[in-house]
Amino acid sequence: MVMKMAEAQSCILLLIMMISFTIVSANNGAFSVKYKYAGLQRSLSDLKAHDDQRQLRILAGVDLPLGGIGRPDILGLYYAKIGIGTPTKDYYVQVDTGSDIMWVNCIQCRECPKTSSLGIDLTLYNINESDTGKLVPCDQEFCYEINGGPLPGCTANMSCPYLEIYGDGSSTAGYFVKDVVQYARVSGDLITTAANGSVIFGCGARQSGDLGSSNEEALDGILGFGKSNSSMISQLAVTGKVKKIFAHCLDGTNGGGIFVIGHVVQPKVNMTPLIPNQPHYNVNMTAVQVGHDFLSLPTDVFEAGDRKGAIIDSGTTLAYLPEMVYKPLVSKIISQQPDLKVHTVRDEYTCFQYSESLDDGFPNVTLHFENSVTLKVYPHEYLFPFEGLWCIGWQNSGMQSRDRRNMTLLGDLVLSNKLVLYDLENQTIGWTEYNCSSSIEVQDERTGTVHLVGSHYINSAGSLNVQWAILLLLLLQSTLLLSLVC
Repeated sequence: MVMKMAEAQSCILLLIMMISFTIVSANNGAFSVKYKYAGLQRSLSDLKAHDDQRQLRILAGVDLPLGGIGRPDILGLYYAKIGIGTPTKDYYVQVDTGSDIMWVNCIQCRECPKTSSLGIDLTLYNINESDTGKLVPCDQEFCYEINGGPLPGCTANMSCPYLEIYGDGSSTAGYFVKDVVQYARVSGDLITTAANGSVIFGCGARQSGDLGSSNEEALDGILGFGKSNSSMISQLAVTGKVKKIFAHCLDGTNGGGIFVIGHVVQPKVNMTPLIPNQPHYNVNMTAVQVGHDFLSLPTDVFEAGDRKGAIIDSGTTLAYLPEMVYKPLVSKIISQQPDLKVHTVRDEYTCFQYSESLDDGFPNVTLHFENSVTLKVYPHEYLFPFEGLWCIGWQNSGMQSRDRRNMTLLGDLVLSNKLVLYDLENQTIGWTEYNCSSSIEVQDERTGTVHLVGSHYINSAGSLNVQWAILLLLLLQSTLLLSLVC
């Protein structure tokens, strides 16, 4: 077993932002997820820094985290706990719809964080301490797909490296391993039993920037739910035990919610096509309606350079619109109350005092998409409190740096309190307004049985408040335990 680590090579992988969660699977499976900043108020500068870094990473084609409290006055992100190895050890990782691989920090990493202010114990993965851990060789098909073909200089007993550098300068590097992941199988309505399966994931050997030891709010790694064949959901789909369909429902009021892999049969969701050949979840946004009035906009307003459509990203807190959309939108909102005294906070946030009902005093904003799909955002969702003022959560992407200028990026401001369904089988995405503290119905693809899935909480690690948590459920097509890439 000592040779496992000696054979491993160091390079660089993917990680980002700060959501998190706990994994589960088998015939039906479950992930328990917790809110990272439970009960902590975040400053506007923290909020802006989070979204700025996130946009840089999006531009780098790296990652779009899944999560978020849906409250702009709190930096809303989630993390989860998974079990890896034999005997199993616990790891706290983020759930990420943009990243394409799962990885955790490894024992030989000198730049990896050793402690976290989140009240959790960080664990460095050691392949020599797992009876089921194996290195993934560089001549394996999985390695070919990750690197776009054979690696130059690949020889026998050489491990498969990975490398990623983010737009903000952060980087992560390592090599791939295969080991057993522990999870909870959904066996009935709100009932789970223990299960496990083999998964290929990254072993992080070198981190820098926000991923390094200076990050106080550190986690053990990331679990990717992106589109490529290396993502967790794609690995599951290759086995025929799950379809590439998942959904999340984030409670913007209480911070709880649901995450499901499987066929959601209730509630019903209207779908819009994903734009082809885009690395993220991009959709065609066709119009913006404020109250009963549609904004007069150019037809190509939602296309910036080679970025087509609007990006759906639950890891971004606010919502960013091109300047020619943002200005008339904010003007229309403010015009509903002509006596408002508007303040500009931190040179970019439009804020004001208002003591009456938000939903009675301001208009709904409805975003229109291809296939007549709409997304309604209520005043109590796009307005957030800050130091006695109400601030508008819509942001002007025309004020961003050149590469991010006029990007359309829709975060938790518009996604909270909605069930969002990602159907990669049919390349569509959709949503519907929903009470995310309630339950949904998911169908077992093998038996046709419909299981009830509800919002749940996980026990706190350390002193973290447990009020923010989500149960994530995997619906697999077979009663066999996971046996992923051989």
